[in-house]
Amino acid sequence: MRQFITHAEIIRTEQLADTIFRTTIHAPDIAGSAKPGQFVMVRVGEGMDPLLRRPFSVHQATSSGMLQILFKVVGQGTKTLSERRAGDALDVFGPLGAGFSLSMGKVCLVGGGMGIAPLLFLATKICAEHKSPDIMILLGAQDKQELTVAEDFRRLTPNVYEATDNGSCGHHGLVTELMEEKLDNTVAWRDFSCGPYPMLKAVAGICEQRDWQCQVSLETVMACGMGACLGCAIPAKEDPKTYQHVCKHGPVFDAIDVAWR
Repeated sequence: MRQFITHAEIIRTEQLADTIFRTTIHAPDIAGSAKPGQFVMVRVGEGMDPLLRRPFSVHQATSSGMLQILFKVVGQGTKTLSERRAGDALDVFGPLGAGFSLSMGKVCLVGGGMGIAPLLFLATKICAEHKSPDIMILLGAQDKQELTVAEDFRRLTPNVYEATDNGSCGHHGLVTELMEEKLDNTVAWRDFSCGPYPMLKAVAGICEQRDWQCQVSLETVMACGMGACLGCAIPAKEDPKTYQHVCKHGPVFDAIDVAWR
């Protein structure tokens, strides 16, 4: 897989909610190579503060060379990125990591919080490659402000359902509750999920009980994106004394290969 370091021009910065932003950049090499589930490392500022690049899932990538990242302002790095404007240049490295393996059949996408970000690219690919995809999309968040991109999913399929912790939108509760409610357990679903660790562990458990295929994209802190810094190491299921790196061996794993704690 080819990787690129490029100075990409910001085309647009959108504020979708109080702390939710989407940045569109022109990065033809990365956009042309990216697969759903992969990520990029971005130097968010022009100087040395913040020093390290920040990882962001590929939210969308187009044949015209446009690449989107969706993020929530949670610290200095994402605050700096949110303040960058059209015409600014970003130093971007990618695409990185292992993405989702697309498959046929009845497909369910489950996203939680900013784990929703890579699923739009995945849903777009599935719908583009299959004329009438049998797809269901379940999105969960703390409140409705984190679900502003739900309408983008609805442009692909009407089968989009939401859950919020505070009941401000859709089902009042966990997205995994929606999963058990909406998915017919007599059907062999193929699940693709990204979100907080507890959510992914619960999704993996549901899929294991029902003998469904399940791929999960793990969220973790990354400093280099190449497996050199060892900051994203997780125990290997077959031998807890050895480790895999989320940035290199993942971020997408088969759920049965994860040593869930």
